[in-house]
Amino acid sequence: MTDDSHRFTSMYDECRQRVWAYVVSRAGRQVADEVVSETFAIAWRRLDDVPSPALPWLLGVARNVLRDTIRAEARRDALAAELRSWTEGDVADEVAERMGVLRALASLPDDDREILVLVAWQGLSPRDAARVVGCSATAFRVRLHRARKRLKQAMQAAEPGQERHGQERHGQEPRGGEPQGQESRPRVRNLSEEWS
Repeated sequence: MTDDSHRFTSMYDECRQRVWAYVVSRAGRQVADEVVSETFAIAWRRLDDVPSPALPWLLGVARNVLRDTIRAEARRDALAAELRSWTEGDVADEVAERMGVLRALASLPDDDREILVLVAWQGLSPRDAARVVGCSATAFRVRLHRARKRLKQAMQAAEPGQERHGQERHGQEPRGGEPQGQESRPRVRNLSEEWS
């Protein structure tokens, strides 16, 4: 085996599953295999351009392949179907909480979902994730902060009996500075910390 073949095989073994998971999180399983295959075909053709670590570069390539081959509406539909398949049949409390996170995540704009997925599911640092989306680390941190805030708001809006939602819309805070339904607040905080 040549040095290039060995390097490519090691990179493939190390990164393939994470690239696949990233594509699934954005577009669903139906297109994941095709996009991952194309991503690694590009990596093989441009092996001399692949930096170390390779994962941010590979995710950037996968992102471009997705953008070039899949319409935004098709990606949203496939993701919604994927999220439904993840949540079918699960009844445990922890899974129910995760279902709430997934529903809130699915309600966010595509750009917010991507940013949260890169950090929470892919485990990238803001600097590496910024390379994937093509912006500065500072700009990415700002976008991440806003995406986390919108995720938390989406989760709070989904909580039954929340009075806060309507009051926030009018710039009002509930009396005492605390939302109604105190028992649900720690759960929202804990779940949002998974995305921090």
